[in-house]
Amino acid sequence: MVQKYQSPVRVYKYPFELVMAAYEKRFPTCPQIPVFLGSDILQEHKSEDGALHVVERSCKLNVDAPRLLKKIAGVEFVYFIQKNTVNWKDRTLLIEAHNETFSSRVLVNETCSYSVHPENEEWTCFEQTASLDIKSFFGFESTVEKIAMKQYTANIKRGKEVIEFYLNELISQGITHLPKWTPGVPAGWHPLQAFRSGITRSNQAEQTASQGPCKADAGSHSLAAEPSTPDTDKLEADYIERYLGQLTPMQESALIHLRQWLQETHKGKSEAGEWKPEKIPKDEHILRFLRARDFNMEKAREMLCQSLSWRKQHQVDYILQTWQPPRVLEEYYAGGWHYHDKDGRPLYILRLGQVDTKGLVKALGEEAILRHVLSINEEGQKRCEENTRQFGRPIWSWTCLVDLEGLNMRHLWRPGVKALLRIIEVVEANYPETLGRLLIVRAPRVFPVLWTLVSPFINENSRQKFLIYSGNNYQGPGGIADYVDKEIVPDFLGGECVCNIPEGGLVPKSLYQSDEDAEMSDHIRLWTETIYQSSCVWKGAPHEIIVEILEEESVITWDFDILRGDVIFSLFHSKRAPDTRQRELALAAGNAPSSNVQLIDKSWTLGVDYSRVQAPLVCREGESIQGSHVTRWPGIYILQWKMHSSASGSSMARVDDVLASLQGSSHKCKLMYYFEVLASEDFRGSMSSLESCSGFSQLSGVTNTSSKSHSSSLISR
Repeated sequence: MVQKYQSPVRVYKYPFELVMAAYEKRFPTCPQIPVFLGSDILQEHKSEDGALHVVERSCKLNVDAPRLLKKIAGVEFVYFIQKNTVNWKDRTLLIEAHNETFSSRVLVNETCSYSVHPENEEWTCFEQTASLDIKSFFGFESTVEKIAMKQYTANIKRGKEVIEFYLNELISQGITHLPKWTPGVPAGWHPLQAFRSGITRSNQAEQTASQGPCKADAGSHSLAAEPSTPDTDKLEADYIERYLGQLTPMQESALIHLRQWLQETHKGKSEAGEWKPEKIPKDEHILRFLRARDFNMEKAREMLCQSLSWRKQHQVDYILQTWQPPRVLEEYYAGGWHYHDKDGRPLYILRLGQVDTKGLVKALGEEAILRHVLSINEEGQKRCEENTRQFGRPIWSWTCLVDLEGLNMRHLWRPGVKALLRIIEVVEANYPETLGRLLIVRAPRVFPVLWTLVSPFINENSRQKFLIYSGNNYQGPGGIADYVDKEIVPDFLGGECVCNIPEGGLVPKSLYQSDEDAEMSDHIRLWTETIYQSSCVWKGAPHEIIVEILEEESVITWDFDILRGDVIFSLFHSKRAPDTRQRELALAAGNAPSSNVQLIDKSWTLGVDYSRVQAPLVCREGESIQGSHVTRWPGIYILQWKMHSSASGSSMARVDDVLASLQGSSHKCKLMYYFEVLASEDFRGSMSSLESCSGFSQLSGVTNTSSKSHSSSLISR
């Protein structure tokens, strides 16, 4: 497996020329990097105008590997070829390096670049990418990979420290600004040599004044005090540290790769037909999924894709605007937000022992309680962002204080426990790593029974954040005072702070649902008003939908997500009416929509009985497809999804088989879809309405008012 690394953008708040002078001090040897033993110049070229300087070096490295491994490999040192191309005119440096030793067994490629900051020409940006591909190494492939990754990541941040070391050395020598390249400089021109020889010394003061001060003037860096949320496809290291926390180089790389993947695959079109990025999750949200999967890129991507499909199908992005808790919840649900803990995390208090679980379920049903819990989680994420800005440090999780005073056997009512387990399952899958700490106080004797029931549904990472106190132990040393300031300890726990949280209590039976209402609520699933339908596609059994068009130039629009497997999507116009009796029987049997009845009869001939009006589109797992077709003729149109079997490896490389490891049979695909028929003049307005109810995908297309048909499909994975 090829290991890849992508760095964030690291910013040096110094001009490019000064950073280059510091960088060149690393050669031919660099004591600050012990693994780098030295280098020899193999080739060197300078352009006549002095703007371009190319140097190719052989670099000698002392890899920290077991002596036995070195003996087996028959080498003591490793050699790399490094090519540096500095363009003084464009103010860029491109570094390309690859291994010379064992190049037939191991492929190491690295590319680094220095360039001017896009928003401040007196700052310099640094980016770094690398790949490691171990084809064979005497049976020690895994060991060599671990050694290589460990040493590489250890030296990544050291490289920045070395540059800063030499920058400080230059500044201590009085070199705080170097001249830029200008046309007509002597051959072999170099900013440091020009500075020392006095070529531009006479006008340096004037140039410095016009270009602004460097690092030595602290006033020039007020813009960098608060790194802002990036609007581009790149992340700066300062932003990561300020808003997301301390990450290792490989963790940063995983975040950047997953973020780039989302940006590349979630795209839409403007009305002008230009590509533009679609809304993607916030960086802290992406990071939660990476943490939940120990920064395993593939596992995190699978988990995140499933969650995004869930959010889109149930319109979770809009729950804070649309969900209004029923009066029963407002009066009898004993939970609410209450300031923050000592670490700045939002604090949520739940008096579970005072909650009438049975009464709430009978009065509202599971769905209403689940919606309320989802709104709490959405509010928690919002509060984390606010606290991050308020306290000036990354806060991505919250603390939950659960008071079990009053917990008894009635809380073990089977439907109530079932509802609790379902809520835990949904929250674990879609809000990973949001719980920073769980403080359980006044746990009664019945608590171990409840814990035995629910703990298997809580992952190990979450369980390690639980602190459980029985009786009044929470008041002593090591109690909640270690985590919550005593000024905000609730009055019902012996504190002085008035806590405005409902006291709970028994829900009056007069508020219970009738048997008919309860039966109806059992069939209601989350967001029953969703516009999407689900279906399965089996091998040899496509899923087909009939669309009847009454007027030409009507617009068929579609929006679907591939949840499992790869499918081929096609659109046909039929001259014959399909036999729908088999489908009607399936509907009557309650097998739809997962059952598939083929509408295009096997006796039909393509080009005679029906014709293809939308080119076949291969759709991969995790992709969202949005498109439209302006019809040329009235009549019957058929939307078809059928299973796609890849015959070659080349087609798989396009998306790296995003969700290839999803559970389930390889002979079944699953999709979630929506389609609509519009009059041509209504198409744009409907696009806006559909866009407003689709959280992570955007319906788009271009209407065509001519007599010719037109189709377009967009892909967002």
